[in-house]
Amino acid sequence: MQPQQYGPFAFSGIAKRAKWNWPNGAKLAFWVCPNIEVFHLNVAMPNDSQERPTGREAIPMVRQWAQRDYGNRVGIWRVMEILSNHGIRASAATNSDVCKHMPVIIEEMMRLKWEIMAHGRTNTHRVNEIKPEEEQAYVKEVFETFEEFTGRRPIGWLAPGLQETWNTLGFLLDNGCRYVSDWVNDDQPYRFDVGGRELINVPYSFETNDSAALWRQKQSMPEFERMIRETFDVLYREGHDSARVMCISLHPFVIGQPNRILSLDRVLSYIVGHPDVWCATASEIMEAYLQAVPKPEPK
Repeated sequence: MQPQQYGPFAFSGIAKRAKWNWPNGAKLAFWVCPNIEVFHLNVAMPNDSQERPTGREAIPMVRQWAQRDYGNRVGIWRVMEILSNHGIRASAATNSDVCKHMPVIIEEMMRLKWEIMAHGRTNTHRVNEIKPEEEQAYVKEVFETFEEFTGRRPIGWLAPGLQETWNTLGFLLDNGCRYVSDWVNDDQPYRFDVGGRELINVPYSFETNDSAALWRQKQSMPEFERMIRETFDVLYREGHDSARVMCISLHPFVIGQPNRILSLDRVLSYIVGHPDVWCATASEIMEAYLQAVPKPEPK
């Protein structure tokens, strides 16, 4: 993608679009995106503000690292249990280094039939922080690692920190990627045109996101529950007019704490207790969108 002032897609105001619906008359497509992440102990990492390292940090950052490692040792297992109790198959944005260092998590995700979205190599490194000449090989390695370990190449991507370069989308397409979720600018899927090649954006959320709300903004758990319920109420109401997507983004080191996990259970009970809510994976949402909304004819 060449540097440009707007994205590789046409501007589209949601109120002016043709109306469409999800399969079986569902009003809202709901998906859950746990972020399964590896942080390296020998590299500076985000502090309590979740801002990027400044270069002045002393390593090892034991407490900050250990808090995040809790998510893989303990938190993710609580999240898996809660989602299974509600019959929800997650689409998990996963660092490829999880395959190397914590394979038991990948094995359990496969047993639960979760969808794996590529989420870079680790969360201590982002694609816009590596040398430009290294990005193509980096993206290729991430996809190949998952294919080698699981026997299946991911078709979705969520970048660490939701950051990209001008070249990322093209490199993703080169590796068989079909959808991304970095662009948090809509409540419906939409198409990218990347040099004549099509990629789909499946809506993710930086709002109903435990890391953003609880870790960065320091919201309380009652406030986070309110945010999720009211987000659902608005999107569910709007979905009776035309299809909407809702995503809850989870980080097991945040939501997987004993003092937070019951809130997840409560809000999921509230959401799945409504009729015409389709609990889907990200790729299922993509496929349903492509069936419902034909590609515009070239002008």
